[in-house]
Amino acid sequence: MINLDFMPSRQLAFYCGKLFITRMLAVLVALVLVLMMLDLLGESGKILAVPGNGEAELWKYVTLRVPMLISRFLPFSALLGALIAFTGLNQNSEVVSMKAAGLSAHQILAPMIVASGLVAGLLFLFNETVVVKSARVLNAWSDNDYALVPPDSGVLSNVWVRNGDQLIRAGLVGGSGPTTQLRRITIYQRQGAEIATITDADRAVQVPGGWQLEHVKSYDSATNVVRKADRQVALQGIEPQRFTLAHVDPSERGFLNLRKAIRDLEQAGRPTDEVLTGWWHKLSSPLSTILMPLLAATAAFGLARSGQVLLRACIGMALGFAYFVADNFSIALGNYGAYPPALAAWAPFFLFLLIGEFVLIRQEE
Repeated sequence: MINLDFMPSRQLAFYCGKLFITRMLAVLVALVLVLMMLDLLGESGKILAVPGNGEAELWKYVTLRVPMLISRFLPFSALLGALIAFTGLNQNSEVVSMKAAGLSAHQILAPMIVASGLVAGLLFLFNETVVVKSARVLNAWSDNDYALVPPDSGVLSNVWVRNGDQLIRAGLVGGSGPTTQLRRITIYQRQGAEIATITDADRAVQVPGGWQLEHVKSYDSATNVVRKADRQVALQGIEPQRFTLAHVDPSERGFLNLRKAIRDLEQAGRPTDEVLTGWWHKLSSPLSTILMPLLAATAAFGLARSGQVLLRACIGMALGFAYFVADNFSIALGNYGAYPPALAAWAPFFLFLLIGEFVLIRQEE
């Protein structure tokens, strides 16, 4: 008689779920360790080149970078972990025993789907509480050439604003509203197609009528003269929102905070395609872990003695890689406005959900 329950027995469900989780975590640890070492080899020279930086700064970089690597490669680890688990179940004829007991392919797959759903929820919380903070701090630190970054709340880095014939770059933007402060400011004043003056300042704070620059150095291309001043008022009429909204990186903001930034951009009449795509992707990206056992399930079915286990595992891996490629391609199209943001974030997920279900049903038949 066929078992009509969605889940198999409790013991079997825990066994399959534990098998999937342990393999996934093992792959994740190995991937993060290898990628972190390679990344640190490339960045350690830049970090240690700054006077005063040493071993503590290297460990600081590791602690900031590891959460970002975990977030990016956890779905990929779920794919490989599911492939390893299914291959083992197939080679040991455990799948044959389950099917002989009346379990369908979906019932065999159910414990791993439930486990991956829990992983997806934990990944979303991890992104919101840890990854966004690490991304914001690390981006600001790297944009500051790994020199000391002021511990401002909500600090933004490498912000560009255009104001008429002026191009303004702020290395760091901290605070919000009346408390907004700028650091490492460069103002390019253009005349036609040429740069007339270049003004550098260490810091800028708001004053009535504009911004007060501190430790100013200005170069005049017409006279080839460099002038210095302790203070200078500039950037008249530029509101602080121009700087805080000029650089909205979805990876540096939480789900609710990013939604507020989208509303602010809409009220200011600014384009929101890229930011809205990133907002939707904050939901679809963690949920992609649920797809991985489904795409890897092709390795579980078919007789091990047929000699096609490796081929089936390669097919599952190819389906997983195809999903990641399609997801990145769709997000890129959404960022450029070629796709609606919601479609760009969710189309690959539902497309490969249908593909995985089709492959699974054909195998069960």
